Amino acid sequence: MMELRKFYIDGRWVPAKGASEQVLVDASTEEKFGVVALGSDADTDAAVAAARRAFPSWSMVDVATRMHFVERMRAIHLERMDDMAKAISREMGAPIDLARQAQAGAGPRHMANYLAAMKDFDFIRPLGPHAPNDRIVLEPIGVAALITPWNWPISQITLKVAAALLAGCTVVLKPSEMAPLSAIIFAEIVDAAGLPPGVFNLVNGDGAGVGQRLSTHPDVDMVSFTGSTRAGVAITKAAADTLKRVGLELGGKGANLIFADADEMAVERGVRQCFVNSGQNCNAPSRMLVERSIYERSVEAAGNVARSIAVGPSSQPGGHIGPVVSARQFERIQGLIEQGASEGARLVAGGAGRPAGFNRGYFVQPTVFADVSNDMTIAREEIFGPVLSIIPFDSEEDAISIANDTPYGLTNYVQSGDDARRNRVARKLRSGMVEMNGNARGAGSPFGGVKASGRAREGGSWGIEEYLEVKSISGWG
Repeated sequence: MMELRKFYIDGRWVPAKGASEQVLVDASTEEKFGVVALGSDADTDAAVAAARRAFPSWSMVDVATRMHFVERMRAIHLERMDDMAKAISREMGAPIDLARQAQAGAGPRHMANYLAAMKDFDFIRPLGPHAPNDRIVLEPIGVAALITPWNWPISQITLKVAAALLAGCTVVLKPSEMAPLSAIIFAEIVDAAGLPPGVFNLVNGDGAGVGQRLSTHPDVDMVSFTGSTRAGVAITKAAADTLKRVGLELGGKGANLIFADADEMAVERGVRQCFVNSGQNCNAPSRMLVERSIYERSVEAAGNVARSIAVGPSSQPGGHIGPVVSARQFERIQGLIEQGASEGARLVAGGAGRPAGFNRGYFVQPTVFADVSNDMTIAREEIFGPVLSIIPFDSEEDAISIANDTPYGLTNYVQSGDDARRNRVARKLRSGMVEMNGNARGAGSPFGGVKASGRAREGGSWGIEEYLEVKSISGWG
């Protein structure tokens, strides 16, 4: 059994002060493989105190030096890619090839994008030609508490940590208690890179313990959180008394609008993108809106694609999808699949229960529902599993109305051969991101949403600005 009972505080590994722990379970086998200590208030306070002591000097370190440290972290991360991939695959069930190609690789990619953004980033800017002696200065906000999820663990850790460090903040990282292995490797990377003590600190813990303490701590200046909308609301309320900045990247219920003039791969592309990472993506296109003239053949095509997607253990090489992360998540998805059927949606592929050949592990069948109305539970709630809802529409206005009729607003998708229509529709969709015709957003573009998806931005210059305060100075010489 793996025992993870130390935290990285003030430049060294120290034993946890509390006695609470979280059991780690292999999602493919349901077997226990380790325990991780859950931090107490004393552990959290020690980490915050270390970050507070380190802030005055780190905030004044020149930009080139901060960039050098992040470049060093990136180089060491690349050397430990296989360790990182194996850790992610084991802790949250990502198939090993996905863990190697996408999950582990996200860390170096994000750091490279931030470093590129820093080359043209001005921390001191002129107000304008009308005020030649005025300057706008961007300064680090202070101690940043970073609370990250389990579904893309190292991606979210690097999106937050690298941006905060480049901005000049010191940090306390609380990764998900369900995915501590990758965070511990990341802390080893930071340590090897030689960051000054206290600049980066890691405390494992759960939301009710370490998360709550960080959200209310008077010496924490900012909380950046990625996770569920419910937890984001709770953190915002908890942080209100200390008036700290709260940056939230929350859930989604993305709509994928497929018009009759879309390319022949649009449906297949949408199904496969919905099921990446076993559907455990906040930006998944989990509502497929299809123009009625191509609706039935699109439903048939979606079902065929879903049935062609293999399911297998996380340790097995290949392009299959793996289990979902936990028994709790498995049971929730099963309940939503059953609710979809009971509310009148037509089951096209998959359904409740494990796939054929599995009697253990948190494996969910790739599931497609058709004839879904936008008021059904499966169209309203973020399922966070491999479940796709297909909804017909009659006109461009109808499609936009359905897409926007959701509490969420993270990522929407548009598939059409008409350039003018795509641009017009994208402007009317209420979301922080829109991807069209299978074109991924460019390196360094901001990731984030509106409404119940949160309003923070991560990636590129926008991600760095999240950790900066604006100071206006007159009489600049």
